[in-house]
Amino acid sequence: MKYNAIWLLVVISATFFFAGCMSENEKKNSFESNAVKSQAKRKDNLNISILLDLSDRIDPVKNTNPGMEFFKRDLGYIEAISRGFENHLRSKPIRQDNDHIQIYFEPEPLNPEINNLAQKLKLSFTKDNTTKEGILKISKQYGSASNEIYKLAIKDNKYIGSDIWGFFKNKVNDYCIKPDHRNILFILTDGYVFHRDSKFIEGPRSSYLTPEYIKSLKLNTSNYKEVMKENDYGFVKANDNLTALEVVVLGINPAKGNPFEGDVIGEYWVKWLQEMKVKSPVMKPIPADLPSNLEAVIQKYISGIK
Repeated sequence: MKYNAIWLLVVISATFFFAGCMSENEKKNSFESNAVKSQAKRKDNLNISILLDLSDRIDPVKNTNPGMEFFKRDLGYIEAISRGFENHLRSKPIRQDNDHIQIYFEPEPLNPEINNLAQKLKLSFTKDNTTKEGILKISKQYGSASNEIYKLAIKDNKYIGSDIWGFFKNKVNDYCIKPDHRNILFILTDGYVFHRDSKFIEGPRSSYLTPEYIKSLKLNTSNYKEVMKENDYGFVKANDNLTALEVVVLGINPAKGNPFEGDVIGEYWVKWLQEMKVKSPVMKPIPADLPSNLEAVIQKYISGIK
């Protein structure tokens, strides 16, 4: 009897021991599962920024285009981006919302009306302020306000240029990157980079890129890649660590006369973004195609569909 009692005690102790182990394992698995779900949820939060190049590239007189004026193409891209953001919000429960979209310029336009309109386009959606009605107004609000921004910029006819290099150096980290978000910066530009406040050269690298500068480097033949690599041509690095940022460049519009101009612009941008460690994959700069042709590309990219 004594032996049986001892054996029974051992069995009971072992049962509780293994039950406790299983309980701890289950807790661990549950914790890991919740962590994965939480991580997935965080990645699903979007932070979209749009940097507008309001230089004279949008001037319908200086840079006329019979197919569609370049400022109208910009408006189409903005509409596609805002609609993609809207669709993203519609696809998730409101209780999970922590998403943002905004427009930037560098430098700020001289017209305060433009700045006021841009301020109205800094939108944040959280579980505390999101409504279905508010979501459905996003693309319409963006379309209307951005149209006014371009109309005012063209009417003022005071094109002060766009300091894209300076924006990456001084503001992109603070303005365009939020923790636990998928951060996407869309840049609407013709691909050329120039502003008088950020114009300098360091060895074979420059902070700017213009048709004249490309011509001076003799990058007008089919071996432009070899020439760039051999001489280490490219932009001066403006930032060291942008691993939390994705960048999409829209509207590339190379000058006429050099059949490789657009390719050179693309090489400059991709090399620059890679050296600043922009989150992979770096999306190749996209030529200024009609918005109707690029809308599906933009929406697919925002949705995260590969």
